[in-house]
Amino acid sequence: MAKVLILYSTTDGHTVEICKRLQSVIEQGGDSVDLGNLIDSPTLEGREFDKVVIGASIRYGKHQPAVYDFISKNQAMLEAHPNALFSVNVVARKPEKNTPETNPYLQKFLKQIEWQPQNLGVFAGKISYPDYGFVDKQMIRFIMWMTKGPTDPTAVVEFTDWDKVEEFGRMIAGL
Repeated sequence: MAKVLILYSTTDGHTVEICKRLQSVIEQGGDSVDLGNLIDSPTLEGREFDKVVIGASIRYGKHQPAVYDFISKNQAMLEAHPNALFSVNVVARKPEKNTPETNPYLQKFLKQIEWQPQNLGVFAGKISYPDYGFVDKQMIRFIMWMTKGPTDPTAVVEFTDWDKVEEFGRMIAGL
C-alpha cells in the first residue's frame, strides 16, 4: 500500500472536488491519500509519502503564486518520488485544448518552472456565475463571450470529464 500526497491550489473549490474524486479512485486501489492545500504552505520535509500529485487551478490565465512557490522550494523532493501534475481550466472544455500537449495554460506553466513532472493531466473546470463577485462575474462572462462559452449570469456549468479524472486516478495508483 502506497501513501499518495495530493496537494492542490483552488480558486473556487472545483479543484478540491477533482482531488477528492482522485482520492476515491486511488483508495479503491488500496493506497492511502493525504490531501493538502498549497495555500497553507505545506512542506515535504519530514512527511511520509510514496507518490506526490499537484493539482492547480487557473484564473485569468495563471496558476496561483502558491503553486510556483511550492514547486521551487520542493523541486528536489518532487523529483525524488513518482509524481504528477494536473491543471484545471475552463479552456480545456474545448477538444483541441484538453490534453497536456495542447492546453496552452499548462504548456506556458511548464516553461515557467524548472521541475518537469513525470505525468501530466488537464481537466476542464466549472463556471458558477452565482458564486462570483461582481467583477469576476463580468470578467468571466466577457472571456466566455469572446471564446463562445456560456454567459448567462445565473448559470452553473460544469465541463469536467469525470471519466478522464478517474482514469488519471487509476494511472496515479499504478505509478
